[in-house]
Amino acid sequence: MPAAALKPKPLPTQSTAKRPVLLDLPYEPVLKRPLPAGRPRAWYVTHNRRLKAMRLAIALLDSGVYVPNQASDEAIRSAAEQIGVHPPSDTTCHMVRALMRYSR
Repeated sequence: MPAAALKPKPLPTQSTAKRPVLLDLPYEPVLKRPLPAGRPRAWYVTHNRRLKAMRLAIALLDSGVYVPNQASDEAIRSAAEQIGVHPPSDTTCHMVRALMRYSR
């Protein structure tokens, strides 16, 4: 018997399902740990900005925005409102588009 016949059939995805697959609501975040002490303030600002940009990029991907030119500032800010984070700055919006660009 071929090995391919033994593999279970994968679950349908958004693109292959007969009807839209409902995505779960935003997941429950992992338990937060304190950041390491002794770093310059700019490090903490950048670190938190990167985390926020990653959360927003994931939310946009989940909502069907796959390319950076589809992710306008308005789209990113509406995604932020949906997942319950403060509206991002222009710099964070730029970082979200950069993450989407370089992950391809």
